Amino acid sequence: MKILIVEDEPSLNLLLAQALRSENYIIDSARDGEEGSFLARTNSYDLIIMDYMLPKMNGLEAIKEIRAEKVSTPIIMLTVRSEIDDKVIVLESGADDYLTKPFSMAELSARIKVLTKRPKINNKETFSCGQIVLDPESFSATNRNKPVSLTGKEYALLEFFVKHQGKVLSRTKLLEGVWDINGDPFSNTIEMHILKLRKKLNDKKQKIISTLPGRGYRLEVPKYRFLSPANQQKK
Repeated sequence: MKILIVEDEPSLNLLLAQALRSENYIIDSARDGEEGSFLARTNSYDLIIMDYMLPKMNGLEAIKEIRAEKVSTPIIMLTVRSEIDDKVIVLESGADDYLTKPFSMAELSARIKVLTKRPKINNKETFSCGQIVLDPESFSATNRNKPVSLTGKEYALLEFFVKHQGKVLSRTKLLEGVWDINGDPFSNTIEMHILKLRKKLNDKKQKIISTLPGRGYRLEVPKYRFLSPANQQKK
């Protein structure tokens, strides 16, 4: 999952980025309202964390500009103000939630999970494609009921594939969805991570991640063939 942090205080920006990266989130950062608004309007994020007081453009102005472009990404506003009128203004500006400084990372993490809540399967949040199952709570993966040991980046890449299973994903799409804005589009990092994923998934019967020359990659959706009772007896 990809998060944009818009915070002008360098130490807090760095602290938030490090803490959220430790939870396997992909992080982009901005130091003023203009840059934050631009990144939010030109990139795809799952969540935005926006400070109230920012240089060049304050958080409220940035949110209004973002919402004017029909960007519906959930936004958490950070503010040192505690008056109820200010909180109402924050929510009416287009923010989905707010946190008053100082706050704990545990509280921020909980708010993030609420705002990015995914549909539940069997009362447990999971993503799946065929026999590949991902648990975003523990950042763990299984294939054919066997655990697959993945790095944080490998998990993020596989989750992105599973969320877009059956679709052709270009290098640009993968770079934007899994790497931060500092990712080098000319490096072979994507190819290397896909190669490692293929080895770790270790499916010899079918190619899970297909390469489409000149177009990109695709996580194949398994096509199951159900046999009739008569055919099962013959087998």
